[in-house]
Amino acid sequence: MEKTIQKGGKSVLLFLLSLGVALGLTFLLKEPDFTDSQVYVIFLLFFSVGLWLTEAIPAFAVSLLIIAYLVFTLGNGYLNSEPQNIDKYAQTFSSSVIWLLLGGFFLARAMTKTKLDQALFRYTLKLSGTNPRHLLIGLMGTTMLASMIMSNTATTAMVIAAVLPLVTTLGKESGVSKALLLGIPMSASTGGMATIIGTPPNAIAVGLLKNAGVEIEFIDWMIYGVPIAIVLTAICCLVLILVFIKDKSPVPLDFLESQKGDISGETRSHRRIVSAVIIVTVGLWLTTSLHGLTVASVCAVPLVILTLTGVLDGKDIQGLPWDTLLLVAGGLSLGIALENTGLLTHYGQMLIGMELKSIVLIFIFAYLTMLVSNIMSNSAASTVMIPLGMAILTGLSLEIALIIAFAASSAMFLPVSTPPNAIVFSTGLIQQKDFRIGGILVGLLGPLLAISWVLLIN
Repeated sequence: MEKTIQKGGKSVLLFLLSLGVALGLTFLLKEPDFTDSQVYVIFLLFFSVGLWLTEAIPAFAVSLLIIAYLVFTLGNGYLNSEPQNIDKYAQTFSSSVIWLLLGGFFLARAMTKTKLDQALFRYTLKLSGTNPRHLLIGLMGTTMLASMIMSNTATTAMVIAAVLPLVTTLGKESGVSKALLLGIPMSASTGGMATIIGTPPNAIAVGLLKNAGVEIEFIDWMIYGVPIAIVLTAICCLVLILVFIKDKSPVPLDFLESQKGDISGETRSHRRIVSAVIIVTVGLWLTTSLHGLTVASVCAVPLVILTLTGVLDGKDIQGLPWDTLLLVAGGLSLGIALENTGLLTHYGQMLIGMELKSIVLIFIFAYLTMLVSNIMSNSAASTVMIPLGMAILTGLSLEIALIIAFAASSAMFLPVSTPPNAIVFSTGLIQQKDFRIGGILVGLLGPLLAISWVLLIN
């Protein structure tokens, strides 16, 4: 009880600190010709960033605060001399990006419930054999692929649970154990770069681009993201092998047999349904240019079929990560507000006046996003940085949005930098300093590869 009170007191203090700093910065930076809407939104920007950094309240709660605040201040004639139509700020919940993420959540939940993910994982480990190097390659490859259609958080939790018996057997001081435990969050984060549904920053980038009139399809994103994900995962795997796996002695895979369990006839039937839905859904996502269905509308396939056939029930739907959807919706609302009030254009013109070359600005945005994402939500970092980058580099809106989204997923220096890191750290088998190798490697190479590849093919 005492700890709860102390935690609550700390949260209140951090909330008030964020509020005070936001008010102070707004007072210092607002200009005489700012409209009421601009003053309200610049305060909201500072306040939101403060809350995201301090974690005074959950990240999704910050997003709800953003939407409520925008509706209350920008559309209220008593508070705003030029009230706006606030529909666009409240309607982000119905954005196509939200439906796309929801479709991915349904697929991921169905795979987990039917244990199809575990079956595929065990099959992969059997193929890789007992050679520790092959085992690491198979593990990271599977994790990367799974993270393309499942959240990297769910993927990490699933893979960690599967290999924990092996790691316990080998001991946490084993080089193979360290390589496996570090390889999982690395490949989960890099795999998330490959698709729109892989990680929230990707979805935020697509949503903000759509608001700016730039459409990007599922297959288009994969053209950018898959090569980066593969190269980064391969480099990380190679480094982990060189650093930790000196001995080629075979590792025991006996634990796989104990994880099998009995599969009921209903579960086998549901597995076949889930496999068919995944094939159809991903196939339609990849061929939108042929049949004309939007990526968001294709999500009706998993939403309808998985519930209609009984694969997912009410309890499963309640357990979906709705907080992530709220986080993305709030981020989109803040991005729209920054754009519509002219704040991005205003500060963008100031930066343009510094006459920095476009490539220099791109590098600044990419590495600044990566650094910021190490200490705050990568979704929050993307929400702030992508609109600003698009406003400054007007002729490179697509490129800068993609690069910032990829850079946000390159942050993994600390246990709190990304949920996969936090999950692995919570096992007690990894120390904070162990994340440095991945943090430095991916932190330096991720933005560089993103910049090089995106600019090369555009």
